[in-house]
Amino acid sequence: MTIELRGAARTYDVRTYGCQMNVHDSERISGLMEDAGYVRAADPESADVVVFNTCAVRENADNRLYGNLGHLRPTKVKNPDMQIAVGGCLAQKDRGDIVKKAPWVDVVFGTHNIGSLPALLERARHNQEAEVEILESLEVFPSTLPTKRESTYAGWVSISVGCNNTCTFCIVPSLRGKEKDRRPGEILAEVEALVAEGVLEVTLLGQNVNSYGVEFGDRLAFGKLLRATGEIEGLERVRFTSPHPKDFTDDVIAAMAETPNVCHSLHMPLQSGSDRVLKAMRRSYRQEKYLGIIDKVRAAMPDAAITTDIIVGFPGETEEDFEQTLEVVRRARFSSAFTFQYSKRPGTPAATMDEQLPKAVVQERYERLITLLEETTWAENKRLVGEKVEVLVAVGEGRKDERTGRMSGRARDGRLVHFATGELAPRPGDIVETVVTYAAPHHLNADGAPLSHRRTRAGDAFEAGRTPKLKGVSLGLPTIGAPAPLPAAQACSL
Repeated sequence: MTIELRGAARTYDVRTYGCQMNVHDSERISGLMEDAGYVRAADPESADVVVFNTCAVRENADNRLYGNLGHLRPTKVKNPDMQIAVGGCLAQKDRGDIVKKAPWVDVVFGTHNIGSLPALLERARHNQEAEVEILESLEVFPSTLPTKRESTYAGWVSISVGCNNTCTFCIVPSLRGKEKDRRPGEILAEVEALVAEGVLEVTLLGQNVNSYGVEFGDRLAFGKLLRATGEIEGLERVRFTSPHPKDFTDDVIAAMAETPNVCHSLHMPLQSGSDRVLKAMRRSYRQEKYLGIIDKVRAAMPDAAITTDIIVGFPGETEEDFEQTLEVVRRARFSSAFTFQYSKRPGTPAATMDEQLPKAVVQERYERLITLLEETTWAENKRLVGEKVEVLVAVGEGRKDERTGRMSGRARDGRLVHFATGELAPRPGDIVETVVTYAAPHHLNADGAPLSHRRTRAGDAFEAGRTPKLKGVSLGLPTIGAPAPLPAAQACSL
């Protein structure tokens, strides 16, 4: 079925906010839209359908969404046939309030019913009124949906959705639901399908990847899954995000160290270095356990790059608590960190806690943390000057590449590398070996001629303009595809 308006296929644009899970969900949204006959808009500003895939975690997420919706209102008034859809975590949270605040929105859908989007759009056009559909639980695992991948060389693969933790600052469990695990064979089948398309690197995704297996009673399932990826011919790099320290087991460290294609990079959220604050956050691990995991990782993989998440200014955080966070940063030697100033999230226990800290106190601590992290990450990066690195050439990683004549990509440990190409002409998806000549806090430079350049199938696919479009991996559930046509829909040309 091809969705048409006045003889032309309708176009779409997806605008994504938030985490890697949302980025991957947007690939599914694109796959669904194209499976239903839409085509991606060459000019996003003139798209017939604009889909917002929202986040409820970031500060001012509501204001950002409604501001963007407000910008689209004049366009909608000029072109009533244009449609606006809002999905993701904020849609799951705000539900019908979205069309009350922005009545020009046509469709609101939740985190559990992405697959309904094409049908909801058609229903809204047919009925000429907003459609709001929010499911409370997952009916179809998202990876069964068609997916329009954004990269020829790297792909996201969900191993689970939802979360069983109850962190007091986090609203995700109430929006994504309880953890649902995919069977290992289904995950590996999706990875194999990506590799068959030329993909070299996959990132295994979950709200808490190392609790994977809880649903089918195998607490060692994640380590086994990592080892199984080592058997997939042609798969060169495996990453995963994000683990939770309370579930991190020694078998995962062994699997990382002993499986050649699993990268020696680990993103492990700390949130706070204070045992007292961790308890108030319901993080169920303490400083020494966290640092003990890092010590074990570095003993098994001395070259491991460890990154983290840190929240500053959680309710009740004292100066002593904050100093404990700084102490963990010094001892852990992070190669990078995502840092956040605590902000209230309605619906979370932390939002109603006493001792909410003044903004000025949080800002001053945040600036001290950033200063220490810059010193730490710079020192860690300087250790690599003179070292050989293998770089997977990427698209859009280096904002100054055109001006400097460099290209950019990621080393196996996840570090960003800007490199000179010399006489070579590498393509995104190719592999280059080069030597680090300069280190900055957030990237490495390699300004000498590359030592080698390996052309890959991923590079071939990029050059040919092909990105994988997978139909999804069957779980024995009904096929997801183009919705059946609505008999009375006058605007459709079928």
